[in-house]
Amino acid sequence: MAQEGQEGQEHPISTYLWVWLLLFVLSACSYYVDYAGFQGFTRWFLILMFMVLKAGLIIAVFMHMVWERMALVYFILVPPILLLTFVAIGSLEADWTFFQRGVHFLKELIIAAPVSPHH
Repeated sequence: MAQEGQEGQEHPISTYLWVWLLLFVLSACSYYVDYAGFQGFTRWFLILMFMVLKAGLIIAVFMHMVWERMALVYFILVPPILLLTFVAIGSLEADWTFFQRGVHFLKELIIAAPVSPHH
């Protein structure tokens, strides 16, 4: 029986056992990516997806974020999401800048190339 004035809540052990089992399955899937020999984008997408799923489970259950107020969840989750968004935007902008420089310098090489009358 719970004492009066006791704060916090207890969760059934089965919740934690199911999460441990799911973490084990996700880890096995992550190892299978290497075993199956996936390469390139597919490999990294799967590895990162399993990593994010495992991290999300750990944060949600073992750090008790599932049972916290929404304000605290937003306080913890929004900054990393914004940071990843800004990194993605910077990466896209860097790729675009690299592409535009290549186009500009290639155009300069074509214009500056001497035309031989003998060919």
